[in-house]
Amino acid sequence: MQCFLLRFVQCQQVFENDYNGINTTQINDPTVLNEFTDLVYQRLSRATSDLINSEIAQRATFCVTDPQDDWNRSFNFSSNLDFVSKCIVTTQGDLPQRLCTAAELKFYFSNFLANKKSKSTSSKYNRNCNLTTWVSGCEPGWACRSGLAQPVNFKDSREIPARTSNCQPCCEGFFCPWGLTCMIPCPLGSYCPLATFNGITGSCDPYSYQLPPGMPNHTCGGANIWADVNRGSSMFCSAGSYCPTNTQEIPCQSGHYCRMGSTAETRCFSLTSCRSNTTRQNITQYGLMLIVGISVLLFIFYNCYGQVIVIKERRYARSREVAVRSVKENAQAQARWLAAKEAIKKKAIELQSQVSRSFSHRTNDQVEEYHDSSESVSQETADKDNKKILNVKHIRTDSQIFRYAYSQLEREKAQQQQNRDLTFSGVVAMATAMNNEIKKRPPIEIAFSNLTVTLKQKKKHILRCVTGEIRPGRITALMGPSGAGKTTLLSALAGKTVGCSINGLVLVNGTMESIRSYKKIVGFVPQDDIVHGNLTVEENIWFSANCRLSADLPKADKVLIVERVIESLGLQPVRDSLVGTVENRGISGGQRKRVNVGLELVMEPSLLFLDEPTSGLDSSSSQLLLRALRREALEGVNICTVVHQPR
Repeated sequence: MQCFLLRFVQCQQVFENDYNGINTTQINDPTVLNEFTDLVYQRLSRATSDLINSEIAQRATFCVTDPQDDWNRSFNFSSNLDFVSKCIVTTQGDLPQRLCTAAELKFYFSNFLANKKSKSTSSKYNRNCNLTTWVSGCEPGWACRSGLAQPVNFKDSREIPARTSNCQPCCEGFFCPWGLTCMIPCPLGSYCPLATFNGITGSCDPYSYQLPPGMPNHTCGGANIWADVNRGSSMFCSAGSYCPTNTQEIPCQSGHYCRMGSTAETRCFSLTSCRSNTTRQNITQYGLMLIVGISVLLFIFYNCYGQVIVIKERRYARSREVAVRSVKENAQAQARWLAAKEAIKKKAIELQSQVSRSFSHRTNDQVEEYHDSSESVSQETADKDNKKILNVKHIRTDSQIFRYAYSQLEREKAQQQQNRDLTFSGVVAMATAMNNEIKKRPPIEIAFSNLTVTLKQKKKHILRCVTGEIRPGRITALMGPSGAGKTTLLSALAGKTVGCSINGLVLVNGTMESIRSYKKIVGFVPQDDIVHGNLTVEENIWFSANCRLSADLPKADKVLIVERVIESLGLQPVRDSLVGTVENRGISGGQRKRVNVGLELVMEPSLLFLDEPTSGLDSSSSQLLLRALRREALEGVNICTVVHQPR
């Protein structure tokens, strides 16, 4: 509605005094009245159409997007021109001489926009309404006509015509503002009836202006202002009713709703209830249906989510079992092939010893040829396996990922078996080869001198003047009686002391640097278990892996790390078992301790501190744990642990 104000400024077109031969003295004749009404409406249509496409409207493109549609919604009165006909009869054909010209419209809306911030409806003085000349038409709701001998130029936007004769109340469907003696048509969506005097309030209902003092013969007229909803809603079609014309207001029927300024009633949606004279539809039933639908979906999700998780876990376990079976079958086949190869080689050697010297050269050639062919076949098989593994790393299916992981684990087991059978020279060669390889984990060496730990509050020394070093690739054991300060020393080196002050020199890789700078590659296993009792063994380890491993690490490598930890700690039989809580029994204490260690091993640390990891474990569990730590140490990990059992 506010855009209406911008459209009228400097945009009113001419209403000429030439009535095309129509005799206004016969205005009561229906034929003459209809013809005159059509003529006036055509000129109104041209004026409002030019108004919509004016320069002012082009500046207001934020609200005028479709000029033709906007004109139809505001000024298309073709469906009912009764208010124009009635005004023509009331003014005895003087309606064109009472309509505002371009200059008057410019004057009114310029003052209207200027006074918008102050919410004032008063205009400045002009030619017809000033301190010396003030006729009845200058009052709100009234208008005058120009002299019969004076032609009115509606195109002129500079000079306001003299309009002070035959002042009358403003017609229905038009509004006459204060300080002007002309009429402006009310747009669609407004309700502009004639005002009635209210003796109690002294105002002209339904408008807010009052009768002027000193004019006893002055009465209430028509509308005085058509404003936007922020300044007043007296001329808008009231909420709960619709106005097909600007002089008719009809209450909304049941089953329909009408907002303020409606020109037609809107039918309510199905399943909604709309009473008569209502401004909005009641969508309570839709809300109830939405609540019921959401409740049903939540109920289905609650009942099916557990089954979906179980099915997913079964499928995941089945993929792992298939991969394990496939890898074991391949390993067994390879072992059988190697055994057959050794048997054939042994038989060939025996055959060579039995033949004569004359055939020794040929036999040697055959044995060497066979040996070369077998080696080539073995090399080709290994190359094929390597290519398969490389391809598997780029495949995201669970079965392929598990096959890759367990193939790597089988190779590591075979390598460990070879390491056990190595001689001293073989161990030296293996160590040299490992040093030449690029290590994934950066080594961390810690040296400490005169390390002293003091309680801040009691000023008591709980550790005094301790000197030593722990090196990568080794397992360093801290031993001593209870209360000797083993755990305190471990916590001080790991940077986990609380409420204590540390004095002395601590060097990390030969430099004075805080160990907290390496916290992403430093693991600490406390004496008390920190596992989640309501999760399974595998879920605990996977949770730690997802939190502490790099997000860019491929899933296949994460699976390999998790499976390596589970395999090395001997947790395969209980991987799907709950860890357990005080209320719900779960795995044993030794298995729980190994899970606690696995939470730190899964991050592949370069430095690992363990506080009594073998306490409460039997000999077999301790052996499994120490083998896992030994394998970590062989990879260059610096391990420092507190132990109570020297054996």
